[in-house]
Amino acid sequence: MSAAVQPPVSPVKSGAAGAATFAGSDSRKYNYFDPKGRRATHYEDMTVDVQPDPKRYLLQDWIISFADGTPTYSENWTEAKSSDWHAYRSIDQEWERTHYQRQSTICGMIQNVVENGRRAGAPKRFDPAWVKILQDHIGAYKHAEFGLGTATMQAQRYGYTQMINNAILTNSSYKIRFAQDLTLYLSEIGMDIENFNGDAGKQHWVDDPIWQDTRRAVETIGGATDFLEQYFAVNLVFEPLVGELFRSGFIMQAAASQNDFITPAVVSAAEGDYERNLANAVELFRMLMLDEGHGDHNRRLFGTWLHRHGTLAMAAAQGLQPIWSQPRVKVAQFPEALELAKNRLRAIGAETNIDVRSIVDA
Repeated sequence: MSAAVQPPVSPVKSGAAGAATFAGSDSRKYNYFDPKGRRATHYEDMTVDVQPDPKRYLLQDWIISFADGTPTYSENWTEAKSSDWHAYRSIDQEWERTHYQRQSTICGMIQNVVENGRRAGAPKRFDPAWVKILQDHIGAYKHAEFGLGTATMQAQRYGYTQMINNAILTNSSYKIRFAQDLTLYLSEIGMDIENFNGDAGKQHWVDDPIWQDTRRAVETIGGATDFLEQYFAVNLVFEPLVGELFRSGFIMQAAASQNDFITPAVVSAAEGDYERNLANAVELFRMLMLDEGHGDHNRRLFGTWLHRHGTLAMAAAQGLQPIWSQPRVKVAQFPEALELAKNRLRAIGAETNIDVRSIVDA
C-alpha cells in the first residue's frame, strides 16, 4: 500500500490565533519578532511591528489605502532599497516615554542655567560686540534649526517601519525644541540688555548674504521628496559641515572670552542631540550600504545625495566665515573649525562606507 500523499503547505491566510508560526510562537512570552540581542529590549517591545506590514502579520493586506491605490505605507516612498527594513534598530533605543523624559531634563537644565545667569546679572556683562552676534546670528541660526525640524517632521510619516519613524521623529523633536530654546533664550536675555533687537535674527536670515547659502541648503532639504534623502542630508551632510561648525566651532569656542558662560550651556544641548541623531542615522545608512541585495544601488544613490547636498553645505559653511571675525576678542579660527568639520564628515563616511572625498577634498 502506497504512503498517503501529503497536501502541499499553503501560505497562512487566517488571522486566527495559532494560525502562523513565527519567532517565539511556542513561547509564553509572546516574542513574535527576532530581537537584535539575546533578549528583546523594552525599546523593541514598544516599537517592533507597531506599524503593520502585509509582508509580516497584516494578512488581509492594508485595511485602508489612498484613493489612487497607494497603500498606507509603501517601500516606494524612497529610492533606497532594503532586503529587510525591519532589521533596523536605533542606537539610542528611544521611544515615547524615554524621549519625553530626556526632553524634559534638557528643558529643565537650560531653564536653570538661564535663570541663574540672569539672576547673577551675567547678560549685562557680555561684550557689546558679542551681544550683536547673539542678536543677529544666533537669531538667524534658529531658523535653520526650525527648518531642519520641519523637514524631518514631514519625513517621518513616510518611514516603512516604526523603528525608522521613531528615529526620524525624535530627530525632528530635538531640532524644534532647540529652535525654541534659542528663541526663548534670546527673549530672556533681551530683557536684561539695553536696545537688544529680538527681531534682528529674522532679518539676517532673510536678507544677510552671510546666511543665504545656509538658507538655500536648508530649503533644499525641506523641498526634497524622498524622506530618507532628507534624513541623510540633515545628519550626514548639513549638520557636520554647517550646524556643528557654527555651534561648536564658533559659539562654544568663542563665548567664554566674551564674558558669556550661558550661551555655551544652551548650545551644548544641541550638541548632545546631534550625537544621538547621528548615531541613529549612521546605523541606518550603514545597514543599507551593506545590504547584500541592494548595497550597490544604495551606494550610487547616496553618492548622488551627497553631491547634491554636500555642495550646498560647503558653500553655506564658507558663507559663514565672516562671523568668525566679528567678536572683539578672537579665539576661534575659521580654517581650523572648517577642517574639524571636514574631519567629522570623513569619520561619518568611514562609518557608513560612503565615499565623501568629492566634498571634503574639493
